[in-house]
Amino acid sequence: MALSHSPSLGNFYAFLMIKSFLIWTFTLAVCLLIAGFPLVILMVVVGSLLAVILQSVIPMSSVLLVAGGIIGLNIFGVMFGAAMLTLRGVHPDQVTWLRWLQGEENPGNSSVYAACPLTCATRN
Repeated sequence: MALSHSPSLGNFYAFLMIKSFLIWTFTLAVCLLIAGFPLVILMVVVGSLLAVILQSVIPMSSVLLVAGGIIGLNIFGVMFGAAMLTLRGVHPDQVTWLRWLQGEENPGNSSVYAACPLTCATRN
């Protein structure tokens, strides 16, 4: 009886690992694009300078080579980070700053309307 239940538990654990990896991949990609915007701008500047320098050295399309390298490194970085977080057992529901991913509201923010200083009581 115990042998019949063990493979389903293994399949469930594998499903949780894949789910955690995909959520981490999505989260890290979004954080790279939004919070890491200055880093993206720096990558574009360095990539364009590298493409100009490589154009005189390599007789092939250096823009394609540099763009493919930068995009490949970004994808590898996101996948590697997601794999490391998944293998270490950090689940996205355990991270406090991922409330937006779970649909919970930020308890520190309260709505302030334009007419509130005139009509609302002062809260201190």
